[in-house]
Amino acid sequence: MVEVREVKTRKERKLFASFNADMYKDVPQAIPDLVSDEYKNFDPKKNPAYEYCRVKQFLAFKDGKCVGRIAGIINDAANKKWQTKRIRFSRVDFIDDPEVSAALFKAVEEWGRAEGLTQIHGPIGFCDLDQEGMLIEGFEEDGMFITIYNHPYYIKHMENLGYRKDIDWIENQIKMPEKPNEKLSKLSELVLKRYNLRLIEPKSKKEIKPFLPKVFDLINEAYKHLYGTVELTPAQIMKYYRQFILIINTDYVKFIVNENDELVGFGLAAPSMNKAVKKSNGRLFPFGWYRILRAPYATTEVLDLFLVGVVPKMQNKGLTAVLLHSMTESARKNNIKFAETGPELETNHQVLALWRHYETRQHKRRRCWIKDL
Repeated sequence: MVEVREVKTRKERKLFASFNADMYKDVPQAIPDLVSDEYKNFDPKKNPAYEYCRVKQFLAFKDGKCVGRIAGIINDAANKKWQTKRIRFSRVDFIDDPEVSAALFKAVEEWGRAEGLTQIHGPIGFCDLDQEGMLIEGFEEDGMFITIYNHPYYIKHMENLGYRKDIDWIENQIKMPEKPNEKLSKLSELVLKRYNLRLIEPKSKKEIKPFLPKVFDLINEAYKHLYGTVELTPAQIMKYYRQFILIINTDYVKFIVNENDELVGFGLAAPSMNKAVKKSNGRLFPFGWYRILRAPYATTEVLDLFLVGVVPKMQNKGLTAVLLHSMTESARKNNIKFAETGPELETNHQVLALWRHYETRQHKRRRCWIKDL
């Protein structure tokens, strides 16, 4: 018999935060969450998203052993913006036992019904910068620090529980060119000159810091039409500012400003943190903190592309090509062999079209599921 408990105690919160890392520690492709970050994400005092989200966490036990977890998130801001009545599920992990998965989802679904909601969807987190999308293709591929890994059997469980596809994200692996792309170089020069723009390639974190709050403001503007997004609050912006400044490598931070020195575009990437996080199994202590802080400058052949954004009025004018070309050149000089794009909505044709200038391999796909309550 499966027992599902709502997380209440400190011990249960720790178990919830570490469950994913422990469940997948022997799966080479799975990159765990940072346990300390996950613990803080579900602390109302540490996560500003609780200003507009209501949250419950659940753990499943069978024969005295923890065998699964799930979180339910009622994002009131998203429901208001998109005029929906949805509850989100997030951080879902379970052993290959239909009784366990059914019990976990039942807990979240019943809470949603009790609140008068009509649909459940996920996995999707507090906001668009949170992990989202269940892996459905590419299980043999290495994961990313910013994405979810799950076993293939999850798909059958979701279908048997009555869930259907709502939308997919796809991921591409980009092969870095061995030589400069003269076509993109000329295009970049033309775009900057035509619109009186300036590309800034910072040399130190001191130069970057003043731009980061502006980056997140731009994210609010540029990403607001994308699936499930809600605008980041000032408190959330500062939270992500503190996280990003720790993992930044200045070689892969690019800004574009206009004639008034206003930020109109940005690109953020970093050398892959996979090895550092995996070796530490998501723990900062005793040596994880050192590996993770060193990771942005460690020798690696893989670059993780985190974020690229352009203000709406300057989109479709070639600015993203400028940013990607600059990051590509930095990667090429540092002997990077491949770049990982991270999840991109299958409907975001503007972003997907960027890769036509590169040799690419679409190697992963992840899904947001939905079910009527």
